[in-house]
Amino acid sequence: MAAPTTQTPTRAAYRIRANQLEACNCRHGCNCQFGGGPNEGACEFLMALDVTDGHFGDVDLTGMRVAVAAKYPGAIHEGNGHVALFVDESSRPEQVDAIVTIFTGQAGGMPWEALAATVSRMDGPVRAPITFRAEGRRTLLQIPGVLEAQLTPIRNVVTGEESEVHIVYPKGGFFWNDGNIVTTDTMYVRHGDLAFEHPSRFASTSTVDWHNQS
Repeated sequence: MAAPTTQTPTRAAYRIRANQLEACNCRHGCNCQFGGGPNEGACEFLMALDVTDGHFGDVDLTGMRVAVAAKYPGAIHEGNGHVALFVDESSRPEQVDAIVTIFTGQAGGMPWEALAATVSRMDGPVRAPITFRAEGRRTLLQIPGVLEAQLTPIRNVVTGEESEVHIVYPKGGFFWNDGNIVTTDTMYVRHGDLAFEHPSRFASTSTVDWHNQS
């Protein structure tokens, strides 16, 4: 990963409240959500945030858009992940530094403190024009020519009606507590040798609240 452009205190208090999108190569339900391994053996996913309220120390993160593309040869916790971190081109240098510090686990706090230990290669931060339209079950993530996830509701196979499905962790989940489960109309990544495409697979939208304070 490229070095941050300025020095940022690594243990500054942070909080990120955001709309989150998640899409992967698993079939609907995603076995990983229930303590199993990826349905297809390997794990390939997109995750993105549209920050509605956030800070890292005195750096305001509100309004930032961030995307992560990743592939693992097996389950995430088994490691050896290849990850690319994208930040919207409108982000200020101090905001980018803060996101890098958080997403590489240096600032502590879940989920990134745990995820950082599973990454063997990280590309970025890559500045790019990120579109994130938080529209519930039709949320869109896009970096033109690089990555895209267009979500669409799951439909009843008999009636064709939209189904509303949630996975809920009453005591708190790893990424989110309440995921609105959908599917992908389009889903692809084209970033060098980090490349995959998985339409009609598992996806979710949620709101997250991540921080490093007890």
